[in-house]
Amino acid sequence: MTASAPIVTLIVPGRDIAAFAPAALDSLRAQTETRWRAILIDDGSTDDTGVIFDAAATADRRFSVIRHEASRGLGAARNVGLDLVDTPYLGFLDGDDELRPAALGRLTGTLEQTGSDFVAGAYVRSRLQDDVYVAGRVQPWVAAATAPERFGTTLAAHPNAVSNIVAWSKVSRTAFWHDLRFPEGVAYEDQVVAQQMYTRAHAFDVIPDAVVEWRLRADGTSITQSKAQLPVLRDYLAALRGGIGVLHEAGAHAAVTARLELILAMDVAPLLEIARTHIDPAYAAEVHTFIDELRALPEFSDAAPDPAIAAALAW
Repeated sequence: MTASAPIVTLIVPGRDIAAFAPAALDSLRAQTETRWRAILIDDGSTDDTGVIFDAAATADRRFSVIRHEASRGLGAARNVGLDLVDTPYLGFLDGDDELRPAALGRLTGTLEQTGSDFVAGAYVRSRLQDDVYVAGRVQPWVAAATAPERFGTTLAAHPNAVSNIVAWSKVSRTAFWHDLRFPEGVAYEDQVVAQQMYTRAHAFDVIPDAVVEWRLRADGTSITQSKAQLPVLRDYLAALRGGIGVLHEAGAHAAVTARLELILAMDVAPLLEIARTHIDPAYAAEVHTFIDELRALPEFSDAAPDPAIAAALAW
C-alpha cells in the first residue's frame, strides 16, 4: 500500500451484502491507481456486512467505516459520505458491484488531463452463470452515452450522454458537489442527480472504457429487479419524471428527446407487460398515466418509437 496522499474518495454504501462485499473491496485493492480512500457505509445491515467492512478498515487504513443502526436508504448513505470527502476527486461504488482494475486510474487521469467537472465511463452487467458472476458486453445505450471518447464536451454537443444515469460509473471534482445531494427515502435516487450533473457542468468527459461491473443479483433482490412492486414502480416513475423535468428546465430539448427514446425503447414495454397481469389495478393505472404524460411532451414526436414498441403502447 502506498503512503501517498489519496486523490480520490469512493463512497461505498451497502445493506445486507455480505455475499458480495468482499469482491467489491477486492476490486478497490486491485486498482492500478492506489491513491484512493473508501468510506464504507453499513446501512443498517442484519448480516455480516458490518463485520466485513470493519475487517477491511482494520487491515488497510485507506478504508473507513460508518455504521447506521437502522437503514436510512442509499440516498442518505451517499449523502453522509459526501459530507466527509476531503480529496480532490470523488466517486461511488455500490457494495455489491466491482470496479475494473484500471478504472480509477483512467477516470482520475482523464480529469487531470481535461479539467472537466466530471468524467463518465461505460459499464457492463454481471450475471450468475454456473455459480459464477460473469460480465457481459457494453450495451448499446451505454455505448451511445460514452463512445467515442469525448473530452470537454457539453450536453448541447452530446445529448446522448443522458443515457448514462448511474452514479457509480463517474468520478467528479469534489467541488462540483458543493450543492448537489441525493434525494432521500426513495429508490432510483441517482437518476435526477445524474441529469443535474449534465445540465450544471461547464464541461464533462465521456470514455468508452467499461469501468464497473454492475451485479444483477441472482436472488432478484436488487432494486432494479423489483419493479413489479407498486411502491418501487412509483419511485421509478418519479425518478424518470424528475430527470426529464431537470432537462426541460435547462432547455436541453435534444437531451429530452434522447432520454425519451431510451425510455420508450427500454422501459415502457416491460412495464406494460407487468401491468397486464398485475393483481393491483393501480399498477396499470400508474403506467398508463406515465405514458400519457410522455405523449404530451413536445419532444415525443421526435422520439416516436419503432412499430414494435408503438404496438406495445396501444391499449
